[in-house]
Amino acid sequence: MILPVSVIVMTRNEAMRLPRCLAALKGFSQIFVVDSGSTDGTQAVAQRHGATFVPYVWDGRYPKKKQWCLDRLPFSHDWVFYVDADEVVSPELTEELRALFFAGPGNDGYFIAGQMVWQGRVLKHGMHNNKLCFFNRHKFVYPVVVDLDLPGMGEVEGHYQPVPVPGRAGVRLGRLSAMMTHYGADDPAEWLERHRRYASWEAGMNARQSWPGDVCRRRQAFKRVFRALPRRDLAAFLYAYLWKRGFLDGRAGLDYARKRAAYYRMIENAA
Repeated sequence: MILPVSVIVMTRNEAMRLPRCLAALKGFSQIFVVDSGSTDGTQAVAQRHGATFVPYVWDGRYPKKKQWCLDRLPFSHDWVFYVDADEVVSPELTEELRALFFAGPGNDGYFIAGQMVWQGRVLKHGMHNNKLCFFNRHKFVYPVVVDLDLPGMGEVEGHYQPVPVPGRAGVRLGRLSAMMTHYGADDPAEWLERHRRYASWEAGMNARQSWPGDVCRRRQAFKRVFRALPRRDLAAFLYAYLWKRGFLDGRAGLDYARKRAAYYRMIENAA
């Protein structure tokens, strides 16, 4: 069964990581690579894998890249799936999606978790990133936030989830059990630089209290409490390493928990 889903992969100079990502998407009906001026051969990689290559130039305003995709791409399907170029959809996740469509989706959107690859090891425990990245495109939008003048701000919507289309009540959410694999730390220096930018932006968002409401009320309450904590770096370490049992991943799990703590120290230093 070919999945009736439109996959969106956003890129900028991702020729090295993109083949691994696209090779795992053969079971999906439609694949877009939406690219921001790559100069490393990303377009050739996309076309070689049968993806539709779409150039993107940001005009410095909203909508940013994710919402622009929802507004502009020639979709063949109602369901969209945002996959980062450094993520790989597992065979288990593809099979879970096939079962979902065979039975008929019971929700309007689904959270999917990602397992980080750290020091060459897939982390089974600790922190997983959970994203509402698979949803019916008619039911959700990416909100506009007050961040266009913040340092570290970029052309892609930041670390927040899409929200229900205004006026649409009763949106249903689910969570898939299978995960994606996240190769976000292949280059430690690039990872550090990227998170420095994230930290500057997040510090500004915290100062302005510009965060949009989370589509999941429990997640929103958790984030509100966490942002109010003193020593968030320590709280992040304890949560990842002890509460989420990152210690079971050995030295890689310890180092990842330390890096999570370091990220929140970056945010405090940027404030």
